[in-house]
Amino acid sequence: MTPIAAPEFAALMAPLGPFEPAPLLAVAVSGGADSLALALLARDWARARGGMVTGLVVDHALRPESGAEAALTLQRLAGLGIAARLIVLQGLAHGPALAARARAARHAALTEAAAGLGIVHLLMGHHAGDQAETVAMRRLAGSGPAGLAGMAALVEGRSLRLLRPLLPVPPGRLRATLRAAGLDWVEDPSNRNPAALRARLRLARGDADGAGVLTRAAGEAAAARGAARAAVDHEVAAELAARVRLHPGGYAMVAPGPLSPPALGALLRVIAGAAHAPPPAQVAALAVALRPATLAGVRVMPAGRLGPGWLLLREAAAMAAPVLARPGAVWDGRFRLADGAALPEAAWFGAVGDDAARLRHLKAAQHLPAALLRTLPALRLHGELFVVPHLGYAGPVSCHLTIILHAVESPIAGAPFLPSAGLCPKGVQARVGM
Repeated sequence: MTPIAAPEFAALMAPLGPFEPAPLLAVAVSGGADSLALALLARDWARARGGMVTGLVVDHALRPESGAEAALTLQRLAGLGIAARLIVLQGLAHGPALAARARAARHAALTEAAAGLGIVHLLMGHHAGDQAETVAMRRLAGSGPAGLAGMAALVEGRSLRLLRPLLPVPPGRLRATLRAAGLDWVEDPSNRNPAALRARLRLARGDADGAGVLTRAAGEAAAARGAARAAVDHEVAAELAARVRLHPGGYAMVAPGPLSPPALGALLRVIAGAAHAPPPAQVAALAVALRPATLAGVRVMPAGRLGPGWLLLREAAAMAAPVLARPGAVWDGRFRLADGAALPEAAWFGAVGDDAARLRHLKAAQHLPAALLRTLPALRLHGELFVVPHLGYAGPVSCHLTIILHAVESPIAGAPFLPSAGLCPKGVQARVGM
């Protein structure tokens, strides 16, 4: 098979912009052929534009050989003139859902490392074979049209742009690219472990080079569904921007009338802090006519004194337990403390909960339903309510710190937010966004 030339890779990168004038890229490098070829191609692409690439090498520490393989990968990257960092994952253990747990840990570690380097573009080496396997796995899991679109070439996150420029490329061409450059790579035996569904599907596909008819057809179908998914996402964003007010406190006001099922599903996912929307059938039944209900950790109720329409808020019983208030801590999948926040050692980060009744005297709380007050994020110190930023509340304990709360990334582009200025007392600032 033919190697990938620089003009072809530039054409693959072009629709994934915009990039800064001197692009800074991070590449996740496992040491396998796919990611190593991507690092090589990205190095040349970035250099041609006055930028540079940093390789992020993840050691999952699940096999005795993984440390040596990571060291060898770092050596190979150094030989290519690519700066690299080693990330050793802690706490992973063999057992149920290992692939999913490892993927989540790897993504979190890569995101943190890229952010620490001031890099917003993270490149992943997924190729045409990976896409075909992903579509097959989702089909077996009963995914709908959006899931069957497979992996997206571009995912915009809160602090990171995840790029997969090689999705249309057969893996055989990536190995050919390395051979042309005189490079070897690491073969991970877990990729051939029949205990893993992906490995079984790869074996059943019988197309190691990824250039077969079935692999190509799966990729083309995923691309077509991806285009349709993007069109739906655009419509959803416009509908939500016109019909929904998303409050920094983690709840939403919906104007009277129905929402389309895709729009309601996206909104439910955001309010719940979930990775995915609820099952389409459940969402469709509620979207026809909003009514008092609880679905997937979200409560739907009349807005009452807040105005006409409906209020969507977090179900109190479904919220996560409090977490230690540390810089960067995320609570309930929706709110994040600032990386530079100065926080007392004994502080905890969670919901207002049963302390809601104590806040009724506050002007900002008087028009809010009790069910909503219970779900607002708060800090406690020695068991006492310390700060509730969205109500401008600072408890009896003196506080001189900066708290920045962010909700985890939302798929709702352009949705309006209520202003957060002036929510906090002097000495406590809140910069909040869904």
